[in-house]
Amino acid sequence: MTTAQADNITMSGGGLYSLATIGAKDVIDLATPRVLEALTPLLESNQGQWNFCDMGCADGGTSLELWRKVINRVRQTSASDIQVVYADQARNDFNALIQILHGHTEFNTYLPEFEHVSVLASGSSFYAQTLPADSLHLGFSATAMHWLSRKPCNISNHVHMVGAEEKDAVTFAAQARSDWETILLHRARELKVGGKLVLINFCRDQQGRYLGNTGGINMFDNFNAIWQQFLADGEIDQAEYDAMTLPQYYNSVDEFSAPLLDQKSAVYQSGLRLIDIDTAVVPCPFAADYRQHQDAGKFSREYIPTIRSWNESIFYGGLSTSRSAADRTHLIERYYGEYQRQVADNPQGHGMDYVHAYMTIERV
Repeated sequence: MTTAQADNITMSGGGLYSLATIGAKDVIDLATPRVLEALTPLLESNQGQWNFCDMGCADGGTSLELWRKVINRVRQTSASDIQVVYADQARNDFNALIQILHGHTEFNTYLPEFEHVSVLASGSSFYAQTLPADSLHLGFSATAMHWLSRKPCNISNHVHMVGAEEKDAVTFAAQARSDWETILLHRARELKVGGKLVLINFCRDQQGRYLGNTGGINMFDNFNAIWQQFLADGEIDQAEYDAMTLPQYYNSVDEFSAPLLDQKSAVYQSGLRLIDIDTAVVPCPFAADYRQHQDAGKFSREYIPTIRSWNESIFYGGLSTSRSAADRTHLIERYYGEYQRQVADNPQGHGMDYVHAYMTIERV
């Protein structure tokens, strides 16, 4: 993926990401006991300043309650300064992050509740070292590290690696292995000895389930089918269809675990150890609400924004720059409009259940 293409990756701005992705908060809420468990032994050993990091934070709204609970737990035993570093890539909406943290939105920030807590924004992605060496007590990331550092190829028959044919699937898997090692080695340098990582990443679980594919309509196949129809109708050309490939990879549990268990790997030799890993499915909140209210129109209007929040920038960036901005915007609106029409006309089977691997890692 060229630099220009890589720069297309961004979540919805202005706080819209956290408002649209209710399910992402549910995923973090489920992880909170794991984070507090990872923190517990550090409470006994650390006597100085606390350093935490939220990697791939987007606008920070989905993790507010997590950090509230972490800081509250620290304050039960320590009055030391606490620093929370929010890290994401250059195009992230850090303005929305700061406004949310300072209470200028409808989100309930934790900052006014505690003294001696500093929040910092880092433009370093998790593909680079974000913090000084040997400084991090607890690192956290949720629903972020499935984004690859580059798109290794265009997928010839689909928009995502979950539907790729063998040659493209192998290419994506190789890129994902390299990227996962890079991420872990940077974290190994940042972590203090005894420091912990709690990472919650999209995965393909032991039953073959993944985001939007837990029974019913396969979300990624539907993404692809709509773009293929646009291609067949002449609304986009072949080069534009090819460019719709999402630069993501969903590791299996074995793929996540491999560099942390192989004693010959650079990751293992860096001191990182896998404490435990398991998977969980968090239901799509919009589909769950639909089962209660049975209003297909309401479901379609609420569901589509959560899809758009993380892939619209890629799809828009896939459209030729020879088109006017108005034409590109019109096509994108028609694309999501078609998805919304399908959901409204036949809501059964639609939904974006989250399938994650939850893992705790320690530097020894």
